[in-house]
Amino acid sequence: MVREPPTHRVERSLRATLGAKIVAGVDEVGRGAWAGPVTVCAAVTGLRRAPEGLTDSKLLTVKRRGELAALLVGWVHCYALGHASPEEIDDLGMTAAQRLAATRALEALPVRPDAVILDGKHDYLGGPWRVRTVIKGDQSCIAVSAASVIAKVRRDAMMAELGVDYAPFGFEDNAGYPSPVHRAALAELGPTPHHRLSWAYLDTLPRWQHLKKVRETVVAGETGEQLGFDF
Repeated sequence: MVREPPTHRVERSLRATLGAKIVAGVDEVGRGAWAGPVTVCAAVTGLRRAPEGLTDSKLLTVKRRGELAALLVGWVHCYALGHASPEEIDDLGMTAAQRLAATRALEALPVRPDAVILDGKHDYLGGPWRVRTVIKGDQSCIAVSAASVIAKVRRDAMMAELGVDYAPFGFEDNAGYPSPVHRAALAELGPTPHHRLSWAYLDTLPRWQHLKKVRETVVAGETGEQLGFDF
């Protein structure tokens, strides 16, 4: 299947409609993992031509992701990473934790974006940021694609480093996501300090169910300006 390369179409639209000169692409990794943080990258690329082969990190081989990430950190105008820990995910819930990680990334940038492009259709960020959501933005928007690759490679490296001390869990291969090796280690050894203890996987592990954290569910409306366009 031939995919169209990402473009600056959304960035140009934001410049034309909002006067946004600085646009950050934002993407996350780790949302569906059992262990480790949720990691968000915010990248500002300007309107330069993208490196050859740039696309959603999930569509790239491990080798190509690493090559592109090494290139991108010097190619983008600037980027920053934000993380929310397993404890924060358990305490806040994933949406709020993802918002926290994204805010940390955006506030760590050396320039403040005039607008933010989020991958997907839901604005989990909200005000004071001016947000445009784009379904499959990690494939179609250059800044979001760049953020996707950098976030994935950096979080994978973090999980591989954790895997040195927790070899039976296979973090260097599964990055904290579900896998047969990961499940077998959990059943035998129980969660590590890096596991999310509010996750449903504990329901299938009777020996360790007593460790599960139950968070009171709070439903709140999203705030801030959302400019939702599905390109």
